[in-house]
Amino acid sequence: MNNDFSVTTTSNLIDGKQTAEDIKVEIAAEVAALKAAGQKVPHLAAILVGHDGGSETYVRNKVLACERVGFASTLLRYEDDITEAELLAKVNELNHDPEIDGFIVQLPLPKHIDPEKVIEAIRPEKDVDGFHPMNTGRMVAGLPALLPATPSGIVELLARQGIKTSGKHAVVIGRSNIVGTPVSILLAKNLDTANCTVTLCHSRTENLAEICRTADIVVAAIGRPEFVTADMVRPGAVVIDVGTTRVADASKKNGYALKGDVNFAEVAPLASAITPVPGGVGPMTIAMLLLNTLRAAKGEIYPKSAN
Repeated sequence: MNNDFSVTTTSNLIDGKQTAEDIKVEIAAEVAALKAAGQKVPHLAAILVGHDGGSETYVRNKVLACERVGFASTLLRYEDDITEAELLAKVNELNHDPEIDGFIVQLPLPKHIDPEKVIEAIRPEKDVDGFHPMNTGRMVAGLPALLPATPSGIVELLARQGIKTSGKHAVVIGRSNIVGTPVSILLAKNLDTANCTVTLCHSRTENLAEICRTADIVVAAIGRPEFVTADMVRPGAVVIDVGTTRVADASKKNGYALKGDVNFAEVAPLASAITPVPGGVGPMTIAMLLLNTLRAAKGEIYPKSAN
């Protein structure tokens, strides 16, 4: 395998924050045009259950991002004792609200609520997280779909950085329905921004380090802080770190530090390009969520219904 990666930055750090900002500028221009034409601006709603610290931060950033691009936004907060029936009733209400173009139910949910039941209750045309089985199936079939935000953000990040993917070997570590499995599907697609040969690894994979060392592109999405170490990465590989785990750190004012799934200090000197944590994949996830909301508002994937 060769090392003919083309990275447009002057260092090996992939700036997801700046790339996401570029996408927001593009979205804001479209929203301004819609508004100037007297059309309705996109409206994104988010349901937040409980007080998980990571979820609180993520949803707050989504609301700020909506303001940044000119979207209308609604945040619906509930305590973690809300019943599953009550949450499903709210989902149904948003499904039929003509003012709401797309909405998300922030995960994780309390243990007494089945997340799959909630995801399946969201109408596919308003499923801007891209988790509904209808959108997943359309993605697998190569049909237009609202794609899951983080996986599509990873592919977009690679494309906008000018990193060649066609013909490359991508190793994805982690098989979750939210990141690992869908990003493996997207990277294998017969598209200019993909065309990888993909190996999907997980907790039962034997010889994981050996397999990773054959990769041109490593996507770490296993949810274990600093799991990927230098002995798992060959020199010149592109490393995409999806992990965001809070680890106690007394030196920080808030008492914790965000750690990725990659041991950055060890791996960064080897990589031809690498995403930091924070500032890598995270901002792209929000940018792609906004893009999905814009597509939903315009009826690009599914025809607009009368609700």
